[in-house]
Amino acid sequence: MSPISAAFQDYVQAGTTARAPVSVSFEFFPPSDEAMEQTLWRSVERLAPLNPRFVSVTYGAGGSTRARTHAVIQRILAETSLTPASHLTCVGATREEIDAVARDYWNGGVRHIVALRGDPEAGAERYVPTTGGYAYAADLVRGLKKVGDFELTVAAYPEVHPEAPSARFDLDNLKRKIDAGASRAITQFFFYNDSFLRFRDQCAAAGIHCELVPGILPVTNFGQLTRFAGRCGALVPQWLHKAFEGLDADPDTRRLIAASIAIEQVRNLQARGVENFHFYTLNRAELTYAICHALGLRPAMRKAA
Repeated sequence: MSPISAAFQDYVQAGTTARAPVSVSFEFFPPSDEAMEQTLWRSVERLAPLNPRFVSVTYGAGGSTRARTHAVIQRILAETSLTPASHLTCVGATREEIDAVARDYWNGGVRHIVALRGDPEAGAERYVPTTGGYAYAADLVRGLKKVGDFELTVAAYPEVHPEAPSARFDLDNLKRKIDAGASRAITQFFFYNDSFLRFRDQCAAAGIHCELVPGILPVTNFGQLTRFAGRCGALVPQWLHKAFEGLDADPDTRRLIAASIAIEQVRNLQARGVENFHFYTLNRAELTYAICHALGLRPAMRKAA
């Protein structure tokens, strides 16, 4: 048997070894034009048969995408059997305005919200709480629980939020969000698995016993990735720079490299006891679908919506 055949056989055998069932969720963003809308819905249709626990839809700073986010959520409810989760942020709105949006979601059948502080408003160098608004994510979680018995997901930062004065402060902030009523935390993307695993241990030691889900970002555009990382404090290893070096004009090779890196990352996490994954799809299905396949997920027959 050739070395390649032996390696492939080992891969297949590893994939069929009995493990705890894996579950996934996917993040999308509201499209800004017709072409992007078609891409989004092709991706939704491609990924839906993998039976995700939920699919989240992002929400721009200051509610800049509020109408488009709402439209995507409503279409998911109307045309699919997926469970939608809308993002809501504290930025640029009063408590009354945010509560009104939440009530609209509740009345429309949405029961899951991703509650975030949000990024600074356009042109602002740093985050400043809106006068009359929810100051931080823990406040938002507490307020949303008064509107309805939402399932609430919040953000976590294995490599520390860039605005946090210390790792301990960041951990305490996560605990405040969980104590306020959130039941799950999804992490910012990362490439050092040990960072996530250490963070998981630190959460347990700090009395944070919620579900902690690693956020996985398949690398479709390396320049875009580095910009994202700069804003959220994620560390980009030097080996990752080298892996994508010279591939700006070679999208096919980029995709192959990206799939290989992400599959290795999630299978390593799976082997170390991680059972739930959240994928930042950037509205593209191909890489996420391939990674889920490597995790052992297969299309399921879904009931008609």
